[in-house]
Amino acid sequence: MKSGRTAPPAAHAGRTEEVQGGGDYALYDELFADDFVDHTPQPGRTPDKAGALELCKVLRAAFPDFRAVIHWQAAEGNLVTTYKTYHGTHEGEFLDIAPTGKAIHVETVDAMRVVDGRITEHWGVANLFSLMEQLGARPGGR
Repeated sequence: MKSGRTAPPAAHAGRTEEVQGGGDYALYDELFADDFVDHTPQPGRTPDKAGALELCKVLRAAFPDFRAVIHWQAAEGNLVTTYKTYHGTHEGEFLDIAPTGKAIHVETVDAMRVVDGRITEHWGVANLFSLMEQLGARPGGR
């Protein structure tokens, strides 16, 4: 039941884990604005709503048990910043790396702008170097 009041920005940003970890793609469409902009898109992804959804699907296919542990979250105005660690098991191809069956963890920091109850912008930093090392893919082939 909707109350007519808008939830605080952190509540909307926190629900992204239901999409990433739970695969609730209908919720994705509710949470993200149609004009969403990702200022730091991952390799091979477009910086828009479709590109961010594609990334969620790629991650779920590669790591079916993908989930986040949120260490802290802070909100100021309409910006929400979250420090979290993603966990999963590499069971599908990811960045041209065949499944390894290895458990992984990746630290990330995300900032999201929430306007009128929808996520409109994202900035993020993920430790992809660590992820590649965990999957046995070292930069430079070493």
